[in-house]
Amino acid sequence: MDEKVPPRISMETRQEHWNKIYSTKTPNEVSWTEQLPATSLELIHSIELPRSASIIDCGAGESHLADHLLDEGYTDISLLDVSGEALGITKKRLGARAKTVRFYISDVLEFKPERQFDVWHDRATFHFLTDIKDQQAYVELVRSAVKDYLLIGTFSDQGPKRCSGLDVQQYNVDSLTATFSPYFELLTSRMRDHITPFGTAQNFIFCLFKRRRTV
Repeated sequence: MDEKVPPRISMETRQEHWNKIYSTKTPNEVSWTEQLPATSLELIHSIELPRSASIIDCGAGESHLADHLLDEGYTDISLLDVSGEALGITKKRLGARAKTVRFYISDVLEFKPERQFDVWHDRATFHFLTDIKDQQAYVELVRSAVKDYLLIGTFSDQGPKRCSGLDVQQYNVDSLTATFSPYFELLTSRMRDHITPFGTAQNFIFCLFKRRRTV
């Protein structure tokens, strides 16, 4: 990780920032657009879940992960994002299928889940938490909210240091594993280059963890 710690971003600022992004830019104008979330799907498939498993996508935005999970027959999907604009776009895209999905408009650090989830998926949300207190709060959230599996994708230590005008915290396998220990143990990891709509490469690290039963 970088030794220099970026300034803390308030929850209000995060919501305002992301609502503006999603209300003024198309998917082809933002770097994170991914029509096929191949790595996320690969890792979810690897744990051979029943189609009734509860899966939450943290920082879902306009992600197409829910579309693919619904196509595969998963029936208990929740989407969490600080931007109501983003979730509104996803809801419109899903059409009638949106009625089967739970939508939560909330900053992740203010999210109060009413139940645990079999799988917590997060591609490119956690790395925006650059303050140690916010990172610790996130760890405590997933400790209480995750029943079985935690799937985290962040910029790697070979990836960008900023995204959408904001600083990010880079990670590698060791630092992500240390962050979520002792509550979770690492099952597997993947390093992948995400090719943006602009043709540039962003290096990500994905880690799939399983909840430790003794903690």
